[in-house]
Amino acid sequence: MNEPRMPADEAVPFAGLEELDLPRHVRYHRGKVRDVVVLEDHLLITCSDRVSAFDRVLDLVPDKGEVLSRLSSFWFERTAEIIENHVVREVTGRSSLVKRCKPLPVEVVMRGYLTGSAWRDYRAGKPVSGIRLPDGLRMNDRLPEPILTPSTKEQHGAHDRPISREELLSSGLVENSVWQQLEQAAKQLFAAGTRYAAERGLILVDTKYEFGLLDGKLVLIDELHTPDSSRYWCSESYESLLEAGEPQQMLDKEYLRAWLMERGFQGDGEAPPIPPEVIAELSRRYRSVYERLTGEKFAPISRSSEAERAAILSLLDEGA
Repeated sequence: MNEPRMPADEAVPFAGLEELDLPRHVRYHRGKVRDVVVLEDHLLITCSDRVSAFDRVLDLVPDKGEVLSRLSSFWFERTAEIIENHVVREVTGRSSLVKRCKPLPVEVVMRGYLTGSAWRDYRAGKPVSGIRLPDGLRMNDRLPEPILTPSTKEQHGAHDRPISREELLSSGLVENSVWQQLEQAAKQLFAAGTRYAAERGLILVDTKYEFGLLDGKLVLIDELHTPDSSRYWCSESYESLLEAGEPQQMLDKEYLRAWLMERGFQGDGEAPPIPPEVIAELSRRYRSVYERLTGEKFAPISRSSEAERAAILSLLDEGA
């Protein structure tokens, strides 16, 4: 990671590996945000600056990919005693070499507060992934205890489907013994993340976890406690905003989702163009989460598409 640091006002969003003209023999696939180079026993995961909402890629947000990659690395290191993760090493500020695992066909969300889709289901009188919550809760209330809500991972273009624990186990998507390990790891990860965030004046509201198997062993994969996979609120304003019935101070991608929903967009039809000031504010919030959690000023490292390409080609030459 020896790329020159550049001032924030010179940020150039990184669209992804497709722009790098990689050699024909390099096999990779493009996700909504991440591009993955497939190696024999490893993957090279590069976080672009693409931003998605409601399963649609909508725009580019400067510094976003590097914040996600570096913050995931920060959390993976802090939680390694809870469960093994897939990280081998950081390659650039936005790219990491990871072990190639077999992803489980489910993901789980740990929820500490009643908000988002959980609130919408609760308000409609429905259980939340099969869990019946107590009556009388308000939007954004803290739950009596965190709950784990699984969902299926559908094929590209389809929406993930919430599923209850009982349905999941009866379907055979995940073996019972593996699921028990997963539940325990998810609860421990969320408890650790909640404690640490609270020390930094933040509330870890909810977060998504993904797991895979490596030689039959459960491994934590994807990203961890980032503002893309998690909701973060500011602790100092939580109670006053809750009592006033006002939205919480959001330091995550929910800011963009809320902006889109205010304009009637939830994934169907044409998305409204996102103005520069919304993109700039979203970038600021991503950097703010990084700084509050790590205690360090965010100083970009990966600003050059050419340097990203050189790092990837160097890795290929190494035969990683």
